[in-house]
Amino acid sequence: METLGIGIIGCGNISSAYLKAMQSFPVLDIRGIADLNADLAEQRAREFGLRARSIDDLLGDPEIQLIVNLTVPKAHVAVGLQALAHGKHTYSEKPLGVTFDEGRKLAETARAAGLRIGAAPDTFLGGAHQTARSIMDSGVLGIPVGGTATFMCPGHERWHPNPDFYYEAGGGPMLDMGPYYITDLVNLLGPVARVAGFAIAPRSTRTITSEPRSGETIAVHVPTHVTGMMAFASGAVVQIGMSFDIAGHRHVPLEVYGTEGTLIVPDPNHFGGTIELLKKGGSFEPQPTTEPYADGNYRSLGVADMAHAILADRPHRASGDLALHVLEVMEAFGKASESGTTVTMVTCPERPAPLSGSIVDGRLAR
Repeated sequence: METLGIGIIGCGNISSAYLKAMQSFPVLDIRGIADLNADLAEQRAREFGLRARSIDDLLGDPEIQLIVNLTVPKAHVAVGLQALAHGKHTYSEKPLGVTFDEGRKLAETARAAGLRIGAAPDTFLGGAHQTARSIMDSGVLGIPVGGTATFMCPGHERWHPNPDFYYEAGGGPMLDMGPYYITDLVNLLGPVARVAGFAIAPRSTRTITSEPRSGETIAVHVPTHVTGMMAFASGAVVQIGMSFDIAGHRHVPLEVYGTEGTLIVPDPNHFGGTIELLKKGGSFEPQPTTEPYADGNYRSLGVADMAHAILADRPHRASGDLALHVLEVMEAFGKASESGTTVTMVTCPERPAPLSGSIVDGRLAR
């Protein structure tokens, strides 16, 4: 099997999930991992039987074609630009950038260099969400009308060992969790045309309750409760709520409404989950998952699809165009809140192709 040389920069909390999942995709030939903290890179390398290298060494290796950027959000664009400058394609954790302008700079730089960029989330490629996509495309819901997207919790300082970045530029519930929900909705409904919203920060500080920093106070620099509406180019209007300030709630993560039915879509932070369909006049019924990659945490499926796409010279699905659009949508909630007006999107990507077009014998293969 033809493979693509992969270098990984960033060995923090999320890297473990990526490295475990990458073992499912033989197309990914991991040639080294790096981090500004060399000890952390060595620890991850020992854990997964890999080679720890310096960042400069990875970037200068001609056998590495794709850099997977797992750094903190505020470093995503800087590291991505470094990779592009060395002639490497790059795939980053979400969000694509801290601001739409810097995300657009990354996209324009890649385009000028004839290189690709991609970005998480790739959970929309999971079996449950691809099955939901198939149900949507079947027309059983009739004309798409609207939906709801809800993520609400008390805050990530409850569990993350170093939660500071969640409350800095590039963090907050919208840029942290919004990518999962908005990307999945674009997968189901197509691009967003306009946004209205409100964004607030009820508290200026947060107290960490996780170890090893329990009791420490950190500052809040971003809105922690964001709510609004997305008007899709397809005509559907979806209500969204993202919060780090809510003790508990009873909303499901995603609902999509049509004139002939309603679809319950599982948590877009996961690859699987229960799908439910209500046809007009009936009741909600669980739907079988018909697509692969629903039975685990395949956090690198988007990287594997990108690698196959580079080798086959076809579009990849977790693309820079998609990630840039989602970043623009997320930033628009703050702009709408500040201006008191709706914000019109300037990006308009195509819906990613269904993953089924690249599945052979039940697995991603081309």
